[in-house]
Amino acid sequence: MKVIAFYLPQFHNIPENNEWWGNGFTEWTNVKKSKPLYEGHYQPREPLHDNYYNLLDDDTKKWQVQLAKEYGIYGFCYYHYWFSGRLLLERPMEQVLANKEIDMPFCVCWANGPWTKAWVGNAKKVLIAQNYGDRKEWKEHFDYMLPFFKDERYIRVENRPLFVIYRPEIVGCLNEMLDYWNQLAKENGIREGLCFAYQYGDFDMIKGRDDSRFDMNIEFEPQYAYRDLFSEQHKYLKAIRRRTSNWMGKHLGIDLLRYGANFFNKKKTISYDAAWNVILERKQASSKNVPGAFVDFDNSPRYGSEAKIYAQATPEKFQNYFSRLICKARDEYKKDFIFLTAWNEWAEGSYLEPDKKYGYGYLEAVRNALQENGEFPDKNEK
Repeated sequence: MKVIAFYLPQFHNIPENNEWWGNGFTEWTNVKKSKPLYEGHYQPREPLHDNYYNLLDDDTKKWQVQLAKEYGIYGFCYYHYWFSGRLLLERPMEQVLANKEIDMPFCVCWANGPWTKAWVGNAKKVLIAQNYGDRKEWKEHFDYMLPFFKDERYIRVENRPLFVIYRPEIVGCLNEMLDYWNQLAKENGIREGLCFAYQYGDFDMIKGRDDSRFDMNIEFEPQYAYRDLFSEQHKYLKAIRRRTSNWMGKHLGIDLLRYGANFFNKKKTISYDAAWNVILERKQASSKNVPGAFVDFDNSPRYGSEAKIYAQATPEKFQNYFSRLICKARDEYKKDFIFLTAWNEWAEGSYLEPDKKYGYGYLEAVRNALQENGEFPDKNEK
């Protein structure tokens, strides 16, 4: 079983973030300033030994690789930010490519949305727009990615480099672009072409969508779990609104939506256990679906009182749920990949790296779950 952890590179300074968010901004800025929103709320999250690292330091990346391998993580999926030739946060990934001592399988997810000020409640304020262009821009992007695709560490599926697109539903030229990329891949010695996957579940919701270019639909968690948890409630709310036009009926529906579910309590937190239950009970929608997992989730360092907070997570619970998901991936989905949120999403409360509260607990949970299912990777396996 190949556990691939999503990996955020925003732990170093870039001029753009200094301009938009203040001099010296990194992901640690939001993490350090976070405050608890209610009694018992686990904030701020603090790395073990105050390890507020800088990802431009190769020794940090080597430490991450050593730690990941020790506990059974197969590879990293690096988030990649490309805006019609403009790159952001690219240096850690480029340093990995240049340094063979950072010996870890990896693939890339193109985080292809625009950058906005959503963190401060202003999603309409666009910092960098995303324009997909035409063949000229597609070729420039492919040419940038080609050295990564050809690297011996790059993760392949049936000898095809795996490339993930975060939100395919917002790419108007999607099929044309992916077809051209496959053509370019074959022209550049990747005879089988590329293996495309998508991550965000909104693509699933498009009626009549064409997913023919994709080999994988990653069940990105906890986003898929959130959708599953609340879909029935939203249907119920709509039914109430259809049947009643009076003020009380509408507000009764809102109250039921907000407070009535057993997985959504008065603190506006979401039950970690309920989210994992829907993950484990979900039926595979198609043979393309690949299971996802999440360690924990709490993005209040970014969004404050508007955050999504999955409450009552512990390493012990995660180990139990993750162990069951390994069985489900292998026996029901017939897949040997699980995509895990996340290696280091500290400002979203979703990380495997050791912290002051749990130490190495979540890493130990991954290792234990793999071992008890006979899926811990062989050290000699490539």
